[in-house]
Amino acid sequence: MQDSTDSYHYQVIRRAIARIDAAGGQPLPLDRLAAEMEMSPAHFQRVFSRWAGVSPKRYQQYLALDHARALMRAHFTTLATADALGLSGAGRLHDLFLTWEAMSPGTYARAGAGLTIRHGLFPTPFGQALAMATDRGLCGLAFTDETGPAAAHADLTARWPAASFTEDPDPVAPLVAAAFGQGSTRLHLIGAPFQIKVWEALLAIPSGHVTTYAEIARAIGSPRAARAVGTAVGRNPVAFLIPCHRVLRAGGGLGGYHWGLPVKRAMLAWESARAEAAEPPAATTP
Repeated sequence: MQDSTDSYHYQVIRRAIARIDAAGGQPLPLDRLAAEMEMSPAHFQRVFSRWAGVSPKRYQQYLALDHARALMRAHFTTLATADALGLSGAGRLHDLFLTWEAMSPGTYARAGAGLTIRHGLFPTPFGQALAMATDRGLCGLAFTDETGPAAAHADLTARWPAASFTEDPDPVAPLVAAAFGQGSTRLHLIGAPFQIKVWEALLAIPSGHVTTYAEIARAIGSPRAARAVGTAVGRNPVAFLIPCHRVLRAGGGLGGYHWGLPVKRAMLAWESARAEAAEPPAATTP
């Protein structure tokens, strides 16, 4: 299972986002930011290095309000061909291999009737998450720090009102552990056919990159359906693993996020930092 200290570290990140926002874009020195977090500078540095992979100073740049626009300029992904919608190579989510199966339209129309969905609460790198699974794989993942567990539970269960829900975290735990441990996990996508197409396109966006609603609409062959795409993105039931947080407005605005904009900003910053840390050092000329 994901180390619970990651959830603790995320709480520090949450507080840091609020504090950095309050500073109005002015960078905060390590000593001052550590004091605001009620931590020693050394411990604060360790927390950030463990969670983000970069220094607090560098991470502040990723948390800046204009980071989304910088991503649009430097890491915009065009999903122009059917080949781009595969689940291999650069399209994999931080080297996480997802196998997935979509529910048939007829079964979806029955609102989950006949399905048993087990669920539990689990620590993740982005705080506590509510995870749900059928016998075929994860079907729901919601981050609860902004909404609260009860609201997240009501949101997910309302999507499949005829299903049978039971609190039983044990069979769900290995799926969550594999997902956040960069292992192999299974998804069971429960949605309408159009939603499934949009979620499949989301799976093709590489970690550390972003795209737009209009680009996804073009990729699935419905270039005039950007608004409907936005609705389908917002209905993504498996947060982070189906990376709807990587979809921005055309001008680089963050747009919305079903589980709270602080979570979306933290995810984008986390992925940018990890991508930077993984890059080979630039060659130097003698």
